[in-house]
Amino acid sequence: MKRNRLLTILEEVDKHDTVKISDLIQKLNVSDMTVRRDLDELASSGKIIRLHGGAQSVKSGILYEASHVEKRELHIEEKRMIAQMAAKEIQDGETIFIGPGTTLEQLASYITVNHLRVVTNSLPVFERFQKEKPHIELILTGGNFRQRSGAFVGGLTNETIGRLKFNRAFVGVNGIKNESIMTADTEEGQTQKTALNNAQVKYILTDYHKLNKDDFYQFYNLYDIDYLITNYLVTDEILAHYQQYTEVKVTDEKNNH
Repeated sequence: MKRNRLLTILEEVDKHDTVKISDLIQKLNVSDMTVRRDLDELASSGKIIRLHGGAQSVKSGILYEASHVEKRELHIEEKRMIAQMAAKEIQDGETIFIGPGTTLEQLASYITVNHLRVVTNSLPVFERFQKEKPHIELILTGGNFRQRSGAFVGGLTNETIGRLKFNRAFVGVNGIKNESIMTADTEEGQTQKTALNNAQVKYILTDYHKLNKDDFYQFYNLYDIDYLITNYLVTDEILAHYQQYTEVKVTDEKNNH
């Protein structure tokens, strides 16, 4: 019964590229909870990409970049836990870079140090800090504004970041496959690469759904990253694989409120 359901869902996703939960409920004649559980199971084994209110084909994933607003709805609790763990790394008096991404936006909520300089090319990250941590020194780079991710990119951005030095840089990704760290946009990748190169300690923050997932543009090598921070739902097998490339920090299940 369950096997048939999973096969039907995969067929629907492959046929239409994206499917809605409401359509699957009708087709399978099962409850909302059952469909959600099935989608989560298929997503965790890498067969589909889970979207807010539905799912997407893995094949179309490389061609389609979810918008900043769509991503904000995905895996919220996992992102909070990753941000919480990353915030503990930050020391008083440091200068840090925070890249674009919905996980990185959460950092503002968990930073406890009083003296800090934050440089970002992300408008949502900037706005979050302005609202939640107004006492922290904040620098927003200029550049060409990329609506889809809320980030500033391009020559002007890279020139600014290229002249700055950071104690730590925190960067998000769209996918990590073996040593390749990937994003959907070449210009955004270039900016993140510049920031990482200028940081003493380099961090990648990602929920486990992005591990073993390809995307369009490789902008960095995992061997050159100091820490990969992900969440406790990562399988032992995948964890062991990525520990070959860098030190992996995993959030604690007990912190999952």
